[in-house]
Amino acid sequence: MTQTRIPLAGVIGTPIAHSKSPQLHRHWLKTHGLPGFYIPMEVAPENLAQVIQTLPKAGFVGANITVPHKEKVMEIADLVTDRATLIGAANTLIFRKDGKIHADNTDGYGFIENLRQGAPDWRPQAGPAAVLGAGGAARAVIASLLDVGVPEILIANRTRIRAEALQADFGKRLQVVDWVQAGNMLEDAATVVNTTSLGMIGKPEMRVPLDGLQKGAVVTDLVYAPLQTRLLKTAEEMGCITVDGLGMLLHQAVPAFERWFGVRPEVDAAARAAALR
Repeated sequence: MTQTRIPLAGVIGTPIAHSKSPQLHRHWLKTHGLPGFYIPMEVAPENLAQVIQTLPKAGFVGANITVPHKEKVMEIADLVTDRATLIGAANTLIFRKDGKIHADNTDGYGFIENLRQGAPDWRPQAGPAAVLGAGGAARAVIASLLDVGVPEILIANRTRIRAEALQADFGKRLQVVDWVQAGNMLEDAATVVNTTSLGMIGKPEMRVPLDGLQKGAVVTDLVYAPLQTRLLKTAEEMGCITVDGLGMLLHQAVPAFERWFGVRPEVDAAARAAALR
């Protein structure tokens, strides 16, 4: 009697104890009655390549990659998707049967799917998007917004040079705004996205003036601890449509889970509850 290997997957980062991915993937494995395990793995940068190259030999079918390894992992992979190359980071590895390590980035997909689920009437072409922040998350957000047809993106970052680097990479549809003027760019924005850590538990509050927010604008915050940030609370009070950041984490996990375990999971109330457990 031949025994089939139980597929393993996990998330690699440092620190990693805070990750909600294990609860989510375990919930989906249980819901679909699938054999498999998903574990958090704290890996130091100097050990990353060795660990990744060893995982397939231990029965791993793939892994999620989080801070601070998303850029470095692209050098280790044999194949990198176009969207991961465009974003400059990978968050998903697939260990193929031919021994090749395939790197992808599903953050932008997760961001757009979260907006579509949380704001079903959202129309990307309705007007400019305002993006706060210019880090790795901003790159994924900008790439995906341009991809779905947002006509213009206004971007402000505390360090202007980082925003200008994004403009150089993504082109003329990006306009850089000084951080002190960030509040002004909200006046024309049909979509507003916070990609910074401002407003997160343990981080400074966001001080950007929000009185320019337009009623009916779709406002989303990538911060999900707390779920209801000051930005989302204020936006809701001003008649905006708000979408919290947890959904992006859930939706970005869908394509990876499907590739690893062969079933496409649902992002529903039970999945949200599992991630928040």
